[in-house]
Amino acid sequence: MKVCIYGAGAIGGHLAGRLAKGGAEVSVVARGAHLAALRENGLRVEAADGVMHHRVAASDNPADLGVQDAVLVCTKVPALASVAAGIGPLLGPETSVTFVTNGIPWWYFDRHGGPRDGDRMPEVDPGDVIRRAVGVERTLGGVIYSACNVKAPGVIEVSSKTSKLIIGEPSGERTPRAVNLAGAFKAGGLPCSVSADIRTDVWGKLLNNLSNGPLCLISRRNIRDTFANPVVREAALRVVNEAMAVAAAMGRPVPGQAEDRINLSIDIPHKPSILQDLEAGRPMEIDSLFNAPLRLARECGVATPTLALTVALATHGAIAAGIYQGSTP
Repeated sequence: MKVCIYGAGAIGGHLAGRLAKGGAEVSVVARGAHLAALRENGLRVEAADGVMHHRVAASDNPADLGVQDAVLVCTKVPALASVAAGIGPLLGPETSVTFVTNGIPWWYFDRHGGPRDGDRMPEVDPGDVIRRAVGVERTLGGVIYSACNVKAPGVIEVSSKTSKLIIGEPSGERTPRAVNLAGAFKAGGLPCSVSADIRTDVWGKLLNNLSNGPLCLISRRNIRDTFANPVVREAALRVVNEAMAVAAAMGRPVPGQAEDRINLSIDIPHKPSILQDLEAGRPMEIDSLFNAPLRLARECGVATPTLALTVALATHGAIAAGIYQGSTP
């Protein structure tokens, strides 16, 4: 299987390493010092189950890499416009594109069914640029649970003891392309399942992002240190309950209890990716992670006072740092 990772940062690098370990023909789209290191030294992934070190084809020009069987887009959501501009040379008639991105995805209402089928998510895909470049017919959703960071150019550190990837068709069908892609990851030691309801899985991951992202942005500390304060933990619990109410109102109730969600990550000394972006001065996923769910909550008539407050404070910080140009909700 010929697979390209578009955006080989922390998550993308981890996925590239898993695919290479499983025997796939892997290429990556990367840039800057990371690209230079990949070309010179190969890709090194340090995970709980061992170190993976592989040579992979790497370029900042997708045209160098050719048509793929599958592409996984692992960039941050603000970079999707640049993906739209560059992804064309990777796409053949049968190429699938899996978006392993945070927050509410651009395709959320496509093949959704009901009166909202085909509704747009302008916070995620302004002007439909990624929709036009890729097309819904190619698209799969992806949800990743893996705490990763770029330890050094070309070196990915996976700090979570276990990781998993969930992929799924927006229609809920179990297609051969989804099954084959999941198999490629399993061969590399990464648990990967094909979901019959990828939107519920999107909400499940989003509960984590909404509970720890804004609070860690405010505290400027990792999850473990931020949640060590019982008052902060209680606020996070209220956020999860509010977000679960929104998901249920959207027809995608997330199973389990809010406390269980908080406990999954409470002891991890990991900075959420959105805090890593703030510290590095990179564009932040505030719109897809925070503003889109808040808009959906308002449309459903679900009150989210704690979430709205934490997002507003976190957004103020991003604006003050000069790396977010929007406004507080």
